[in-house]
Amino acid sequence: MVHVLIERHLHEQMLNTYIEHSRKALQRTYLVPGFISGEAFADISDENHRFLLCKWKTLEDWRRWASSGERLELLAPIHSILKQPEKVSVLEN
Repeated sequence: MVHVLIERHLHEQMLNTYIEHSRKALQRTYLVPGFISGEAFADISDENHRFLLCKWKTLEDWRRWASSGERLELLAPIHSILKQPEKVSVLEN
């Protein structure tokens, strides 16, 4: 099992847009083979600093989803409101 931590910094005034699109993306991700679970977090001191922690059965499952056209299409609205590219860390325990 692998954990994927995604860190995002939103532009000001884009929080509602982010929440709307990230919910849609996470709902779709629940149907992806190999996806186990996902949790969203906000930095206590900065509501525009967001994290998503996902569990995947295998690294290959994550990589397949990460590079899929469907994911890129789902996340296009989110990527357009980021101050900088999202940071992805793949972790294991």
